[in-house]
Amino acid sequence: MGDSRSKPQAFKVVLQKNYGLYTAGSTISLFGMWAHKLAAAWLAWDLTGSSFWVGFVAFAELIPTLILMPFAGVLAERCNRLRLTIFSQICGMAQSFALGWMALTGKFTEYSDVYWLVGWSAFLGIVWSINTAARLSVVPNLVRRDDVPSAVALNSAIFNLARVIGPAMGGWMIAIWGIGEAFLFNSATYIFFIISLVFVKPVRDDRRPASGVGVFVQAADGIRYATRHPGIGPMLILLTAMAIGGKSLLELMPEFADQVFNVGKLGLGYLTAMAGAGGLVAAIWLTARGRVEGLTVITISALLISATAVFAFVITDWFPLALGAVFLLGVTGICGGTTTQTLMQHAVDESVRGRVLSLYGMIHRGAPALGAILMGGLAELIGIRVAVATGGLLCVAVWLWLVPKTSRLRDALENK
Repeated sequence: MGDSRSKPQAFKVVLQKNYGLYTAGSTISLFGMWAHKLAAAWLAWDLTGSSFWVGFVAFAELIPTLILMPFAGVLAERCNRLRLTIFSQICGMAQSFALGWMALTGKFTEYSDVYWLVGWSAFLGIVWSINTAARLSVVPNLVRRDDVPSAVALNSAIFNLARVIGPAMGGWMIAIWGIGEAFLFNSATYIFFIISLVFVKPVRDDRRPASGVGVFVQAADGIRYATRHPGIGPMLILLTAMAIGGKSLLELMPEFADQVFNVGKLGLGYLTAMAGAGGLVAAIWLTARGRVEGLTVITISALLISATAVFAFVITDWFPLALGAVFLLGVTGICGGTTTQTLMQHAVDESVRGRVLSLYGMIHRGAPALGAILMGGLAELIGIRVAVATGGLLCVAVWLWLVPKTSRLRDALENK
């Protein structure tokens, strides 16, 4: 996968018709998704004034991921992945439309109304379990095998471009119009992705027919394969530490924006956008890099730098420094998350790709929410700053465990 490829060539993956169509529709949809996430977090804070409930709403969306993703991975190996993705996009569009309608018709006015938000978030989590497993499996099918590292990294670049623009748009919409408009904006953006998916045709089909083995047995086999793999197992632990210890901070931004830095809705949008800007820079660099060699060291280093960013964020009252820390957290989040996925895509056996990548999606989406509810609850007892700092300590501990294993991990993940 090579070093012979020039940097400009790494970006040519987007010119491949099927991947280009997919990316164009996905980009527009992601703008809406990030506006939606900011609107949901602010609505939870506005209704309750509690970081616990902000974390719980995120947890409600992502807990189905923790439960269902291994089985969704089996589904992605057996079924048409594009059709699964289209189905999940339609369901997501319906969810955001329902929230927008409820907000505009005055259904969110009292503390107890947060339960509606929790319920709709849990519904989206079920849908996103299917969507994540299908998408992670389908992207490698849209490009030549040698282009998979660039495709995965460019996907992250697009994701983080939306993470910059989407929250800024969402903060502006909420401040000028209202939360309902932000939800409806997200609902409208789904349409573009659904249309693009109709015209996408994979260059190969890696689905496996049902083997007569039960879904539960197949899911367990996938988990067993991942945990016993000398490289993939430790990478999943690293991803968990980074998601709980670093990325969960991003789920708890409303309290920091409102009470620590006193910057309100627009400030919340800036904080979220800066995290996305950092991720965008990292993803563009990884896309240009376009190779697997050296990613193991980058991934392990990102874990320590992520902890440093968390500590810098929680000790300051100066908003510009907080923005810088969040930017760095965005860089390390992508350098950890994207490189982990790329290494797993490279090392995994094709027969279990859907199941193993579903575990990646489970941790990548579910662990930040788990961290958010744990830290949100802890914040009620010891304060938000100290609670979030414990996440940084978790990252340091796992980094110390991984450093001596670097050479062995490199051999298991990069040399296939």
